[in-house]
Amino acid sequence: MTPTEEFQDLRPLLFSIAYRILGSVSEAEDAVQETWLRYQVSPTQPTSTKGFLAATVTRISIDVLRSARVRREAYVGPWFPEPLLTDPYQDPERSAELADSLSMAALVLLERLSPLERAVFVLREVFGFDYPEVASAVGRSEAACRQLAVRARRHMDAGRPRFETDRKERDELAGRFLDAFRNGDVGGLRELLAADVQMVGDSGGKAPQWGDRFVGAQNVARILDALVPRFIQIGAKVEPHQVNGRSGAIFRDRDGKVLSTWAFDVLDGRIQTIHTVNNPDKLQHMGPVADAWASLREANQDTGRSRKDSL
Repeated sequence: MTPTEEFQDLRPLLFSIAYRILGSVSEAEDAVQETWLRYQVSPTQPTSTKGFLAATVTRISIDVLRSARVRREAYVGPWFPEPLLTDPYQDPERSAELADSLSMAALVLLERLSPLERAVFVLREVFGFDYPEVASAVGRSEAACRQLAVRARRHMDAGRPRFETDRKERDELAGRFLDAFRNGDVGGLRELLAADVQMVGDSGGKAPQWGDRFVGAQNVARILDALVPRFIQIGAKVEPHQVNGRSGAIFRDRDGKVLSTWAFDVLDGRIQTIHTVNNPDKLQHMGPVADAWASLREANQDTGRSRKDSL
């Protein structure tokens, strides 16, 4: 196998490592590309190509994350990762760890860790690298990496919510929710919400946002009651899709441009959390992005005309 073929074979793994460290599709892709450039100019053939490339993409991602922290601290409203529709790396032996680490909830928790803690957690707990490999990747001793892993696990375990693990049940509930949304059945939507449901959105101040966080079935139902007619009026399309390993949907305008992504967390047969990403900067990797402000103005104008017509 040629060096190029080896790299292409490992690319899915490298992207998946970088994405979990960075929470950004575009930055992860850039990190993988930079890894390839460094691999090309390496003066010697590494003993382990996988180890060399994983270490390289990890170091690059740590550096990028450190610089990104300043921007994220000044971010407007809640910060969510860029939605990932499909994880390119698959490993049946670690499928549970891979799926759990991909969720919006887990990636938001990872934001609380230091860059080193996050990298160690991703390499060790998610991808199963041994401590000598982790130590080599982050430039710390094995003992230090063990301590970093313990701290990271403690933070993650303390904050990780409990959600439904059965994908079939999640998909079935999400399907019912989206059907009710398409049909404008707000009452049907209300019945699927947990009593303490949360609806949290990331617009970054660059798209319409009906508040940062709504808690409780009554409050979330009130927001849905306002949103559903507007989506219907502008001819928006609801496309069921896995989002960060969870049941969810892509919302598009009548021309097929992306408006938003929604991801659902499910517990005990009810929707526990709705994560929405509306920031157009975080949707560009999914294709053409709609002008959400223009869509909102159109919906409000249609609503105003409808009210006048009913008088």
